[in-house]
Amino acid sequence: MLAPMHGRTSTADAAGTWRLGDLTVNRLGFGAMRLPQRGPALTSDAAPSDRAAAIAVLRRAVELGVNHIDTADFYFSPLRSANELINTALAPYPEGLVIVTKVGPRRDAAGAWMAAARPGELRGQVEQNLRQLGRDHLDVVNLRRMPSMGDSIAEHFGALADVRDAGLIRHLGVSGVSPEDFAVARQIAPVVCVQNAYGIGRSADPLLRTCGELGVAFVPFFTIAGASRHGGPGEEPAELLAIASAHGATPAQVRLAWTLQQGQHVLAIPGTGSVPHLEQNVAAAALRLSAYELATLAAMPA
Repeated sequence: MLAPMHGRTSTADAAGTWRLGDLTVNRLGFGAMRLPQRGPALTSDAAPSDRAAAIAVLRRAVELGVNHIDTADFYFSPLRSANELINTALAPYPEGLVIVTKVGPRRDAAGAWMAAARPGELRGQVEQNLRQLGRDHLDVVNLRRMPSMGDSIAEHFGALADVRDAGLIRHLGVSGVSPEDFAVARQIAPVVCVQNAYGIGRSADPLLRTCGELGVAFVPFFTIAGASRHGGPGEEPAELLAIASAHGATPAQVRLAWTLQQGQHVLAIPGTGSVPHLEQNVAAAALRLSAYELATLAAMPA
């Protein structure tokens, strides 16, 4: 496997950096969605994770140069909250650490999904993230598009821009959006990142190219989910397995490397509750695929 190799572990800066507004981050980051629970993420019956293990993952991520952590207040299970784990593990926060959160989706105390927050409720969600993280402002907040928001995100994004203007948010982004949503948001306020599902074997996203042309970060999620949308084992295609074997890498590392090579503006935020798996993910920042390998993987059917 790629990491660790010869007693040395690769670090997140191997893939280079990008800017979220005026904040510079390494392109290989960390997603906190899986930290609070074992098994499938964001389900009401999820078993709590091992607290000490989750904290160890976060601290090791920062040791490996990860300075971009993606989280949300609705990332929780019984007894565990991703934001609280981040606060416990990393506060006082190291200089240069960028924490990105998102608002819009809501879950009740039992973990069941509810209708999306109304525009007037977004400030409350921002304040909840602030309390849990122990911050006086949030670096970046993404508006996560939900069907219950209606045909346009204009009212929701406008309300979030008002919260930014009040000094609680530094930069804004959008998540799960169409090109039309992105255009609407940019008419209201600057957008520093787009988070959409994207990866090998997934449908092409026109926002990948648009973001590159505009200098906006494109931040895929479910990049290493493989044949299972939510990150289960899945059955990997033979072409991917052959490329992984040729590099002494895991299929997940190849998926991450392919994603990062789609453009310098493309970031990656893989998540895990395991330190060894974290080290493998971070090592993918140093993996370089050939033009032939990139084309082979791009041609794989959805």
